[in-house]
Amino acid sequence: MKFLFSCGGTAGHINPAIGVAGRLKQLDPECQILFIGAENMMETSLVPREGYEIKTVKISNLSRSLSIKGIKHNIATVKNVFGSISQAKKIVRDFAPDVVIGTGGYVCYPVLKAAHSLKIPTIVHESNAVPGLTTKMLAGIADCIMVGFEKAKENYKSGCNVVYTGTPVRNDFLNYDKAKAKAELGIPADKKLVVSVWGSLGSGHMNTIMESFAPIAAERGEFILIHSAGKGYYPKLEKILDERCPNRLDLGVDVRPYIYDMSRVMAAADLIMCRSGASTLAELAAMGKPALLVPSPNVTNNHQEKNARVLEELGGARVRLEGEFSPESLYDDICSMISDTDSLEAMGLAMSNAAASDSLEKISDIILGYVK
Repeated sequence: MKFLFSCGGTAGHINPAIGVAGRLKQLDPECQILFIGAENMMETSLVPREGYEIKTVKISNLSRSLSIKGIKHNIATVKNVFGSISQAKKIVRDFAPDVVIGTGGYVCYPVLKAAHSLKIPTIVHESNAVPGLTTKMLAGIADCIMVGFEKAKENYKSGCNVVYTGTPVRNDFLNYDKAKAKAELGIPADKKLVVSVWGSLGSGHMNTIMESFAPIAAERGEFILIHSAGKGYYPKLEKILDERCPNRLDLGVDVRPYIYDMSRVMAAADLIMCRSGASTLAELAAMGKPALLVPSPNVTNNHQEKNARVLEELGGARVRLEGEFSPESLYDDICSMISDTDSLEAMGLAMSNAAASDSLEKISDIILGYVK
């Protein structure tokens, strides 16, 4: 059997595909798997790290800006779409997959469009509570749309084959023990660990908050902090923290450009501060991790806040919006949460109850159904 995955842009689109690919490999070790991503994007580094081959097409996103620069960018994007469909069609034809699966990112459109034109079954997974632009564009041609939230089915027209599956997570997020993870990271078992990660690409606003938050955490020492700045923001943040808190690592503050061992770091965490992309929430739920969520305001249809409110209503997370807090008040929030052990445990249990534990199995069964 041959499976072709398309995903890109952020880890939230890439990791679900990697998780499903891993499950298919477990079910059929002899199967062949290929990824298609966009040139020079995150998938070109993350996918090979997991042992899968990836080919690329030239495609860019749409700009929401109405400036001259934004209009020029969109004109180039339209040209790239036609070129990328042709590139994708050659890759698809050469690989001859049984099924093509898209898990998000604008690269999915030309790939699934090409596969559909070659009469190969196409499947889309939409992890967010509301469909993104790419999913909307593919809804009319995809053989199946899998959604991460039960209520999300309401967003699609009648006639679309929409199935609730939950959002898959990689197996390594399911198999880590907290005590073992802390030991591997060199963190004492009785010391609280707070993890701060604001999307795989980072956030300018939240890194500005961390410029002051991190020195406070180092000075007061009430918990250990691991913060992922994002590769683009890391150099500036590192320079500022070198001036304000040069010995931060000795004081329990670890700032990284990217957390590659995310499953281990999340397993060790007592509390996680993060965005509320659906893939991140699925990982939190799978691991039963309480969270303080700050939804990104820069997303389509404000879907991250909608995602976050679902977890807040279930009792697994607290939600704070950008502009509602300062570094000092955020620090106080975190200290309040980690000091209340009973409440923290209750949040973790509520988060676990939100997990779609059979998501990988459901998705794999659907994919294999189209092969048969």
